[in-house]
Amino acid sequence: MLNATWLNTFTTLCEIGHFTRAADVLGMTQPGVSQHLRKLEAQVGKPLIVQEGKSFTPTPAGEALFKVGLARRQQERELKEVMQRDDPDVGEVRIGCSGSFAIWLYPHLLERLRLAPDLALHLTAAPQGNLIRSVIRGDLDLGILAGQPQHPQLEAKMIMREELCLVVPGSVQAQKFDLSDLNNLGFVAHPDGYEYADELLGRNFSGDYQGSDHLRRRTSVNQIGQILTPVAEGLGFTILPRSGVDAFARRGDISILDLTFKHHHELWLTYRRGRNKFARIASVITWIEEKVRELD
Repeated sequence: MLNATWLNTFTTLCEIGHFTRAADVLGMTQPGVSQHLRKLEAQVGKPLIVQEGKSFTPTPAGEALFKVGLARRQQERELKEVMQRDDPDVGEVRIGCSGSFAIWLYPHLLERLRLAPDLALHLTAAPQGNLIRSVIRGDLDLGILAGQPQHPQLEAKMIMREELCLVVPGSVQAQKFDLSDLNNLGFVAHPDGYEYADELLGRNFSGDYQGSDHLRRRTSVNQIGQILTPVAEGLGFTILPRSGVDAFARRGDISILDLTFKHHHELWLTYRRGRNKFARIASVITWIEEKVRELD
């Protein structure tokens, strides 16, 4: 790793072309400039200049290092500009959540984009474990998780409790519905469906329920927008959070069974520590919180 101070001294020296004037610009003595030069040469293992009386010429290694020094300065200027214009309406924010919540959330993100032409919002639907890892790695700025994450690098705040719904075709009118009735319909499986089934069916059919792997699977789909289509066509049942059900275009063709024991997920808005200090991320956090409050 190049010493940043020595590199800056060398870059200034090459720009000005004179030891004494470079020392004045840097607020150093001429021997101090020479000392930085010698230390940098020792660090890279090659001579950086050829002195000719009071003037000097950079060696090939010196020319290459001078370009590096100029590039570093440009990067620092660009970084400073970005830091100074930390604007809530400028830049990228990457968000991840479950597929069902994504169906509800995405139209609200589009509304935010219409208000901020220089803001870019990217939404990823993924399983819970993938979301946590992506937020920790920094691949996502925000994750909306079904449960409070327990990781020292993460901060989280609960934004809502969302009901987990047992969804059947709209033609189903029965007041009483048991596990055999569900298996006669068949399960419309999806990536989160088995976990949802164990959470909801285990509570309501505890005497008969043996686990999601014992459900009669009628069909499966990993496209969140298609999960409720076979249910609307009368081809099975599924389990989804309320947000995914309410956002379905054919809401009139499906029904939510009224179960004795309801189950809710706590949704936690999650980010790496300190990321909420970025203006654009803070603005999106506030926007999501406002839209969630409108559900109450």
